[in-house]
Amino acid sequence: MKLEGTTVAMITPFTTSDEVDEEGMRENINYLMDNGVEGLLAAGTTGESATITHQEQRKMMDILVDEVNGRVKAIAGAGSNSSKEALGLVQYAEDAGADAALVITPYYNKPQPHGLYEHYRMLNDATEIPLIVYNVPSRTGTDIDVETIGKVAQLEHVVAIKEANPDMDKVSQEVQIIQQLGLEDKFQVISGNDNLTLPMISQGARGVISVVANVDPERMSRMVRLALEGDFKGAMDLHYELYDLMKILFVESNPVPAKESLNMIGRPAGHVRMPLASLKDENREKVRKVLKDLELI
Repeated sequence: MKLEGTTVAMITPFTTSDEVDEEGMRENINYLMDNGVEGLLAAGTTGESATITHQEQRKMMDILVDEVNGRVKAIAGAGSNSSKEALGLVQYAEDAGADAALVITPYYNKPQPHGLYEHYRMLNDATEIPLIVYNVPSRTGTDIDVETIGKVAQLEHVVAIKEANPDMDKVSQEVQIIQQLGLEDKFQVISGNDNLTLPMISQGARGVISVVANVDPERMSRMVRLALEGDFKGAMDLHYELYDLMKILFVESNPVPAKESLNMIGRPAGHVRMPLASLKDENREKVRKVLKDLELI
C-alpha cells in the first residue's frame, strides 16, 4: 500500500451526553472526502485516543470502514504503550477491513531502540495489515532513531512512518536510509507536522497526516498535491495562505483549537474530554480571526 497525499487525523465528535457522535462522524467523513483528501485516520492523537475507551475505538474503526467504503484510505489508530494491547487493536483493525493501522511508538515506558524494533516485529509477524509507525517524541517521550527506522522499514507489513519530530535533518536521514535500502516503492516518510509538510515533501516525504485538513481540507490537500507534482511555487502560495491556521491550531493542546474551529464553522465536533479543557477566551478570539481571514466563517 502506498500512503501518499493528505490523510486527515480526524477529531472525534462527541454528543452532549459524552458519547461518540456516530452521525456526526459519518457527516465529517463525507465532508472530508468531498473536499479531496486521500485518506482518513480515526482514533489517533487528534481523535483523543488517550481518553476514548477501547470499545469506542473499535466502534470508530467500524464506522470509518463502513462509511468510507473503499473511496479513500481508511486508517485505524491502533497504538498503545502495551504491546499486547496494541496487538489486540491492530488485529481488530485488520478484521474490520481497515486499509492500514497507525501504531504510535509505545509511550511513557520509554522502550530501548531494540525494544521498539521488537514491538513492531511482533505486530508485523502476527498480522498482515499494513502498519504505519507514528513517531511523536513530544508526546511519547521516545524518539525512534534513524537506524531503527531502517530496520523496521524492512519488515514485510510496515509501509510508512508518520514523522512528527520537527528535526528536518532527521527527515533527510530517514529518506536517505530508505533510498539506500532500496525501499522507496515500499516505505514512505509522511509528515506529522502540518507546518513542515511542504519542506518535508521537498526532501522526499510523500504526504501528511494532517490536523489542519479537519478545518480546511480543500486547501491543505491541494497544497500537498501541488508539491507532489513538483509545483512548489503553487504549493508555497497555499502554505503561506494556511500558515496562520497551521500555527493557531496548536495555540493550546491539540485537538482543543481544532475542535473549537469546527464548532465555529458549524461542523460536528463537540467538547474535548477532560483533562483537556476549553480554549481560553483570548485564544478563541485568535482562532476566530484566522478562520474569518480564510473566509471559513
